[in-house]
Amino acid sequence: MNEQPLPDIAAQATHHELPLDWVGMAGIALPIRLADAAVTASVDIGVSLDDAGARGIHMSRLYLAAQRLVHQPLNVPAVLQVLDDCLSSHQELSDSATLTLRGEVPLKRPALVSPLNGWKGYPFEVRARQDGRGVNIELQVEVGYSSTCPCSAALARQLIQQRFAWDFPDQQVDYSSVLDWLGSTQGIVATPHSQRSTATLQLRLAPDCIELPVLALIDSAEHALGTPVQTAVKRADEQAFALANGQNLMFCEDAARRLHRALRQLPQASAFRLKVVHAESLHAHDAVAESSWNWC
Repeated sequence: MNEQPLPDIAAQATHHELPLDWVGMAGIALPIRLADAAVTASVDIGVSLDDAGARGIHMSRLYLAAQRLVHQPLNVPAVLQVLDDCLSSHQELSDSATLTLRGEVPLKRPALVSPLNGWKGYPFEVRARQDGRGVNIELQVEVGYSSTCPCSAALARQLIQQRFAWDFPDQQVDYSSVLDWLGSTQGIVATPHSQRSTATLQLRLAPDCIELPVLALIDSAEHALGTPVQTAVKRADEQAFALANGQNLMFCEDAARRLHRALRQLPQASAFRLKVVHAESLHAHDAVAESSWNWC
């Protein structure tokens, strides 16, 4: 039996001539290495279909291009190679290629005081585009932290003062009595409200950037915020966390400004934008602040 070439329907001309902005595949599962960690990523990859008369693109070529990411650490050269493969395999069909990769990188984080440590996941996303204007690569990460409301703290302190004046009406106060009072629920009659908060940080990478600055971005943000959420803790760690929150009061505006200053120090960024969300424990809505630099 003679072998005949398989039909290639995508190579046929279309009856509806029209270019398309993007054609590709979404949600490809790939194992990758990022920041020395194994990550299961979800990849979207595609190209523009600029030939208005072409029926379609070559999906399998895009899939094979994405497989390059499995065999090497994820960095800027690896991303650029995939984009080049997409365009070179679609000559005369496509003028632009895009790659979006998302996942969660696990990082080992130490406790504040005790020798314990644990793993924390940081959602990330890499978005890359290559077209006639050049290459653009963006990195986004999410960082969780605790925020204690300055207004609530001031109101709580006032209530404690009022309770102190009520319980100790005389000006002469015994030291041991006050010390016992401070350690009781009667003494600390009110506490400020805190909330688990999230910072979403998006960098546009500088042209000379080789590595994806995932660790640098996360570490810079957590240092600026001062109260990242913890993993394994003992009571000493929980007490240290309470102290950190009490000495680190912040509105969402404070958090956004701290992060803005920190990101301005990153040499890997040519531009950035950020968003902080404080999931209010007082209100049924969130407090949100955004900031950007050189973003257009």
